[in-house]
Amino acid sequence: MSALTPLRGPARVVVRQHRWTLWIAGGLALAAVITLIVTALRSAHVVDAFESGPCSVEGDPGRSCYQPVRNYLDTTFALNGVGNYAALLLAVLPVIISAFVAGPMIARELESGTFKVSWTQSVPPAHWLAAKLAVPAALLLAGVPVLTAVLSWARSYADTPYPAQWHDAPVFSTSGVLPLTHTFFGMCVGALAGLLIRRTLPALTVAALVTGTALTVLTYWRQELWPPRTLTGETLNAKEGMWWVETGDLTSGGERLTGTACSRSSSEGDRLQCLTDHDITNHYLDYHPASHFWPLQLVETGILLALTATAVTVAFRLLRRRTG
Repeated sequence: MSALTPLRGPARVVVRQHRWTLWIAGGLALAAVITLIVTALRSAHVVDAFESGPCSVEGDPGRSCYQPVRNYLDTTFALNGVGNYAALLLAVLPVIISAFVAGPMIARELESGTFKVSWTQSVPPAHWLAAKLAVPAALLLAGVPVLTAVLSWARSYADTPYPAQWHDAPVFSTSGVLPLTHTFFGMCVGALAGLLIRRTLPALTVAALVTGTALTVLTYWRQELWPPRTLTGETLNAKEGMWWVETGDLTSGGERLTGTACSRSSSEGDRLQCLTDHDITNHYLDYHPASHFWPLQLVETGILLALTATAVTVAFRLLRRRTG
C-alpha cells in the first residue's frame, strides 16, 4: 500500500482534469451495454417467434411464407448490424485511447507548461506519469472486459440466420483477451508519443497512426502466429468453422503448388490433361480449427504485452533523462 500512496494525489488530479471526458466515456459504455442486451433479447424473441411458425428460410418459401421470411431476414439483419457497430467501436477503441492519452492527457500539459504545477508540489515526474497511466488503465480494466463479455453474449443470439465465424477479424479482435490487450497497448503508445512529441495535435495523430498500423499488421499476419494443420486428399472435406490459411495442389514428389493450377480448365478432359501435365496427384489445405482460438489469442497477446512493456520502459527512461 505504501507504494500506491504517492499516486493518490496525482491520480485524483488526473480524474478531476478529465472528469467530463470520463463521464461521457462511462455513459457511452453503459449505453452500449444496454443496447447490446436489448438487441440480444429482441433477436432471441424474433428467432423464437419465427421458428415456432410454419415457415422456414430453407428452400422455396412459397407465396404464403415469402413475406414472413423476408421480414424475418430483414429484422435479424438489422439487429445483427447493431452488434457489428458495437464490435467496430470496440475495435477502434485502442486508437481512440492512444490519441487521447498522447494528446489531451500528456502532450497538452507539456506544451502548455501546466505540468510544472504538479512537479513543483513535491510530485516527482515519475509519479506524475504513473498517474497518467494508472487512471485510464484502471478504467479500461473495469470497462473493456464487461463490453467484451456482453458483446460475445449478444453474438450468441445473432448466430441465426447470420452466424459469425470465430476467425473473422471483427469477431476475433473483439473476443477473448485481445480487446483489453489492444487498449493497454494503445494507451502506452500514446504515453510515449506524448512525451516524445510534446505537442497535442501531432502527438495524438502519430499515436493513432502507430497504434492503428501495429494492430492492422498483427491482424494481417494473425494466421501465421500458430502452426496450422494440414488436410490432404483428392477431395478436401473441409468442415464448417475452419479458418482456411492456404490451399493448393501436391505433385507426386510432394511439392506444393500454391493455388489450384487446373481450376480454370473448361472441361473435364482439359482438367485431367492439366493434372497430368503438372504431375498433380493430390490437394492440400492448411487451416486453423476452432481449437486454435486461444493459442492464437495468447500469442498475439504476448507480442502486444512485450511491445507495451517496451513502450512504458522507454517512456519512463525518456522522462527521467529529460527531468534529471
